[in-house]
Amino acid sequence: MKFCFLLLTTILLASAAPEVEITSEPHHHQTLANEQVRVFQVEIPRDSPTVTYWHRHDYFYVSLGAAHISNEVAGKPPVDLELQNGETRFSQAPFAHVIRDLSSEPFRNVTVELLEDARLRKLSSPWKEERGLDILEGGTEDITMVKDGVRVSQIELQAGGIVPQTTRAKAALLIGLTDVNLREAGNAGHNTVIQVKAGESRWLRAGLAHAVRSEANHNSKFILLEFP
Repeated sequence: MKFCFLLLTTILLASAAPEVEITSEPHHHQTLANEQVRVFQVEIPRDSPTVTYWHRHDYFYVSLGAAHISNEVAGKPPVDLELQNGETRFSQAPFAHVIRDLSSEPFRNVTVELLEDARLRKLSSPWKEERGLDILEGGTEDITMVKDGVRVSQIELQAGGIVPQTTRAKAALLIGLTDVNLREAGNAGHNTVIQVKAGESRWLRAGLAHAVRSEANHNSKFILLEFP
């Protein structure tokens, strides 16, 4: 009888677990914020699932390393997901969920909330290409999707590889899959250096429409989210 009472109490406490905002979820660490995005670095160990937390805005997430997780949206059956390193996915808010890591390694990702999602959904797409593989000078650009007007590409550059100026005309968020070291040639000899470590993010302001060259001595990979 005592055991049944304790079991019932545990179940009731679990069902009454509070839902929190993403900023209060202990596995999410905000690293960047402006008027367009909030960026979180996320690390979820196998034995430490998230609490139930809310997404109030549409968002992208980029897996850092291969992953096997359970995505448990409130009121729906759990969904098993297997992700590859650098795989980027999009989810439309609002909803609350729990993430459980089912692999032997922590699930690490970069989550990017679109704070202007309501406005972005109403825009017609400004992009000529929404999917496709472009061959660059010493690299490739794989355009994977356009969601809420934001275009997502995975770019790989050899040492000295160049991203043409057309890719960088708009504001963008760069997420490093490896350490990245780029140099963008500006007007009158001015240069912009873009250095990002693997798993980190950097906001690139609009208006810089010059080619960028990789100055790393290794192959560089990064995700680029370009904003309309």
